Amino acid sequence: MGISKENKDFIDSLIDYYISESESYRQIAENFVPEVESVPDTAFGIITGCVYSGFLQAYQNQQQTPSLEDMGEFNEIIKKRASLIKKSILNPPKQEISKKVTKNDDKTESLDK
Repeated sequence: MGISKENKDFIDSLIDYYISESESYRQIAENFVPEVESVPDTAFGIITGCVYSGFLQAYQNQQQTPSLEDMGEFNEIIKKRASLIKKSILNPPKQEISKKVTKNDDKTESLDK
């Protein structure tokens, strides 16, 4: 059967989301030191576990059960994106700081705080 395009797109969006939030998951993993030996590996496990949970939830919402073939395909998707996930944990994406510019007495002023 294979994973539907809709579910593949959903998995990709989940991975993108967790990559963008990887710093938070690294912080969660840091809370388990000294019980865990590797914070990046623990964060990677948490992220892939969350993506896996979302994958299963998508099937449940569709009143389906993933086949063995679907599970294999899911694992391949994770393997293909694993290096990006790992890189985001080691070097979290920078959050853009929005700048608000106002005009005050003919002066332009940045309101970054």
